[in-house]
Amino acid sequence: MAQIQNARAAQERGHAREAIDADAVRSTYRRWAGIYDTVFGGVTSYGRRRAIAAVNRLPAGRVLEVGVGTGLALPHYRREMQVVGMDLSRPMLEKARERVASEGLRNVLGLFEMDAEHMAFADASFDIAVAMFTASVVPDARQLFTEMSRVVRPGGYLLFVNHFAAADGPRWWVERSMAPLARWLGWHPDFALCDLLDPQATRIDAMEPCPPAGLFALVQLRNGVEAAASAALAAA
Repeated sequence: MAQIQNARAAQERGHAREAIDADAVRSTYRRWAGIYDTVFGGVTSYGRRRAIAAVNRLPAGRVLEVGVGTGLALPHYRREMQVVGMDLSRPMLEKARERVASEGLRNVLGLFEMDAEHMAFADASFDIAVAMFTASVVPDARQLFTEMSRVVRPGGYLLFVNHFAAADGPRWWVERSMAPLARWLGWHPDFALCDLLDPQATRIDAMEPCPPAGLFALVQLRNGVEAAASAALAAA
């Protein structure tokens, strides 16, 4: 997979990233809550549709949407899916609850204010967990991955849609130059796949670029399944 190889290259060229804490995330999304759908709904729609389509192709079960935000994805899950959403931002969740009520989404079982790095759910509570545009927002994406792995049953599914930094070239320089603004932006422009997981130790079932211009990528994997042969993955 070319993108996995690029992630490894980015890891080798890695550098210290500006820290983001939970208070910075809350502050950012308090500012964005009222206009998030208008400003970001369009550019994120392609990746969101890809992720939801991937979830809907899986067997019906319990779905956790991590970083549910204003609930843009909620109306599009199959009604057989039992969906729970969580987010750190109370104003964003208020918008999501309004959406659930106005559209009569009875398969949405609950929306919870919660830290994605320290979830209150029991182990193996879900069959699927999906994080859309969330991994580069949390302070510690590896901890996010650990928590999502914990709350999803072994053999269940983890899906991520996110911007992943380029390994080199002009875009890499732009992303790195924006990195000091991470705390104000509320996300890491220089976020790499290796900041989320170890590509050599984790078997990634699929990784595909999403419009616009491959700015985002959809990553899908089975929970608890390690890479049997990283060399074979790199050549795939």
